Amino acid sequence: MKRTDNDPGGASGAVTVRGLVKHYGATKALDGVDLDVREGTVMGVLGPNGAGKTTLVRILSTLLAPTSGRATVAGYDVVRRPRQLRRVIGLTGQYASVDEKLSGRENLYLIGRLLDLPRKEARSRADALLERFSLTEAARRPAATYSGGMRRRLDLAASMIGRPAVLFLDEPTTGLDPRTRNEVWDEVKRLVADGVTVLLTTQYMEEAEQLAGELTVVDRGKVIASGGIEQLKARVGGRTLRIRPADPRRLRPLATALDELGITGLAGTSVDPESGAVLVPVLSDEQLTAVVGAVTARGITLSSLTTELPSLDEVFLSLTGHRAGAQRDTAPAETPEEAVAV
Repeated sequence: MKRTDNDPGGASGAVTVRGLVKHYGATKALDGVDLDVREGTVMGVLGPNGAGKTTLVRILSTLLAPTSGRATVAGYDVVRRPRQLRRVIGLTGQYASVDEKLSGRENLYLIGRLLDLPRKEARSRADALLERFSLTEAARRPAATYSGGMRRRLDLAASMIGRPAVLFLDEPTTGLDPRTRNEVWDEVKRLVADGVTVLLTTQYMEEAEQLAGELTVVDRGKVIASGGIEQLKARVGGRTLRIRPADPRRLRPLATALDELGITGLAGTSVDPESGAVLVPVLSDEQLTAVVGAVTARGITLSSLTTELPSLDEVFLSLTGHRAGAQRDTAPAETPEEAVAV
């Protein structure tokens, strides 16, 4: 579904952003954002509330005009070709936006017709998506009678009516219970397997690790880090050595022995009785080698020895100085003058 006509400066990636800026008076919601999303992948955009994530999605989905900079999605410039772009994208926001008075089937049929699908195709597409999202039995019920998880699935189905090449998911599992969240994750994975490109904003670290192949971290309207999950973890630095003795009775003596090593810069050890392991924070390969050598020299038999990178939560906190959800999004809604013409 990607455009093939000649557009000067067109991008080869599914989403390409260069120097994107959005001002609300003196507030810079976006301050020179660069972003590249490859076709058929999931890009996770992380950041505290107010970092600019939703503003970025609004611009890329043609709901908001940038102050400056350029962005192309599926080969279309978001400012110069908004009408054409809307035909090849889907959007699911933080809250389900379905019409509660209409049935699930009527919601999907209406969106199909708005996308200029013929009546027959709109009906068949609606029925196919209702089945795919396990909503067939509730198809004729008003959406107002749906549970929160059912509404979210209906909203996601609505974003797929036009068979989008690029799908924007702005914190799609906000407020969902763990079971429903997993159902949404499974559906996103199926969409990507079908070739859909996804840009996902989230504050759930588990969600990012489940779905995203690459991450972009934004804070105060700027990109402060990007790359694969393991790359970002390595960038923060620090590893935890998890040492598990074969004899559980050696657990605390092992911890004491490691504390007494006197290795320069080695942080204190801790004991995890539940897993039967001693945890040793190490900052360098030299420290790692010294710890392993000391354990070997003492003739302690081990059942396992593994190293663990920082969690994604720790990466987020280290990079932004905030915990996820620590702030409220303070960017004002766009005015009619700022919105892209429909």
